[in-house]
Amino acid sequence: MIVRTSVAFLCVAMCVACRNDMYNQPKKKPLAESEFFKDGTSARPIPANTVAREDASEDIAFSTGLVNGVYVTQLPITLTPELLARGRERFNIHCAVCHRATGDGDGMIVERGFPRPPSFHLNRLRNAPIGHFYDVITNGYGVMYAYASRIEPADRWAISAYIRALQLSHNVQSGDVPADEAAKLQAQP
Repeated sequence: MIVRTSVAFLCVAMCVACRNDMYNQPKKKPLAESEFFKDGTSARPIPANTVAREDASEDIAFSTGLVNGVYVTQLPITLTPELLARGRERFNIHCAVCHRATGDGDGMIVERGFPRPPSFHLNRLRNAPIGHFYDVITNGYGVMYAYASRIEPADRWAISAYIRALQLSHNVQSGDVPADEAAKLQAQP
């Protein structure tokens, strides 16, 4: 008798849990058609000035590399030796495998048969604004995937600054070196 009652109670309890009222409610699936709105979709447009929860930055130039849809030409953070050191470290971790430590595009992936990425020392990229590099790191370009979820914005700027330093180091003229630094270089064996 106790077993029979227990089994009956268990069956009733299980049936109560089988209701899917929330699942089977009248609703529109994302991007489904709808006759309710004039545009015919169930998804509503994002209101103007909406900020994504993960991207609450108010400095648009810092968070996008753009001002009024144009790449920034100046670094939006202070350039320091520490920033360049951080950029070099992050570049060697994330970028050198494709672009090589020198930025010439002959990284390890090329040796393994992957298409060669462009050299940072091409005139086209030497003349590119620094915001271009930030944008490419953020959103990807060609077969390069986006690093927005992998590299923090400050580190993307550090890498962009380091890329610019790499470009300058490959294109320096003797007249560009300050006299005191040139004397130090000439004094070295």
